Amino acid sequence: MNRAPSLLERAAVHLVLVLAVAFALYPVLWVVATAFSGTVTPEPRALPIPQEPTLEHLREVVGSSRELADGSTVWLFGRQLLNSLTVSIATALTGVLIAIPTAYALARFSFLGKTAGVRALLATQMFPAVASAIPLYLILDALELLNSRTGLVLCYASTSVPFAIFQLRAAFEAIPIDLEEAAMVDGATRFQAFRMVVLPVARPAIAVTALFAFMSAYNEFILAATLLDDETMFTLPVMLQRFIGEYDAQWDVFAAGALVVSLPVMALFYLVQRHLVAGLASGGVKG
Repeated sequence: MNRAPSLLERAAVHLVLVLAVAFALYPVLWVVATAFSGTVTPEPRALPIPQEPTLEHLREVVGSSRELADGSTVWLFGRQLLNSLTVSIATALTGVLIAIPTAYALARFSFLGKTAGVRALLATQMFPAVASAIPLYLILDALELLNSRTGLVLCYASTSVPFAIFQLRAAFEAIPIDLEEAAMVDGATRFQAFRMVVLPVARPAIAVTALFAFMSAYNEFILAATLLDDETMFTLPVMLQRFIGEYDAQWDVFAAGALVVSLPVMALFYLVQRHLVAGLASGGVKG
């Protein structure tokens, strides 16, 4: 019979967890303190508390605007936020929609060129995205897609699709084929078994894959800075970099921008986490 942990043991475990959380959150608290401090340079101190609290840095980031050539004024931060969300969502959808049938075929069927295709996909994951910056620039220039969201989505999809295929292939291989065979014995077609049996069970893996694809595109900087030259087409990481110059750094505004930029990812992670729990609860065989 297992012995229940004593009060001292439970207290020690909670103390270790509290220290681990404090260690992880301490740098984040410094970012928050820097973003809301009115002083130019925060003084070193143990507790990261904002000095002369102000919202001016947030206003400078969120309220940025630009006058266009036609005389109209555009809300610059709103346009850049829209660019980041549009590119990231399109990249995640493209990666998942292409990867689902491809990964299922690789997991369930044998066909000519399967091994070579898997090795080719694996080879694409061995090189960083920056290594393909020049070829991608030349291709987009020939297609007249430079400085556009469409061109950026195509570049990001070239890396998100292979990653999503490998992720989902492993998920489909872990699903017992007996579930599909049982559905087909009951009269379902292969596609119906895939849609009604495999996809609900694989929903947690699909959600995680889409989340990683979204975050990779949302946080990417090098390709976006290379392929975009119009400020109204910038994504948020490129916008943040503008606050760090060669001879001067606006760390207070940069910290405020970092907090604002992280909010969509935090909200998306919360929503996907709920879907993960629902998928795990609904998947499997019910007796």
